Amino acid sequence: MHATASINGTTIADTDSYEVVDGNIYFPPASLTKTAFTTTSTHTTCPYKGKASYYTIEVDGKTLKDSAWYYPEPKSGYEKIKGFVAFYGSKVDVVSE
Repeated sequence: MHATASINGTTIADTDSYEVVDGNIYFPPASLTKTAFTTTSTHTTCPYKGKASYYTIEVDGKTLKDSAWYYPEPKSGYEKIKGFVAFYGSKVDVVSE
């Protein structure tokens, strides 16, 4: 299992170990290119996963606001994605093999 996330050919996440929830690939925090990510004040709530927090991603001068999300404290049953990051497919190219 291998997955990458990229923007215009620039890799921002790369891992051999990830989780899939609701059809989204969640990347472990250590797999991210940290310098591309900035925490935002945006939050949403999933009734079964909990409160999501967001990142804006900047790559090669392109800024993609709130294009990635993660659950800092997921609800019971979703602990495996704590801190893992998922991306909006309309903004970030995610490929798994």
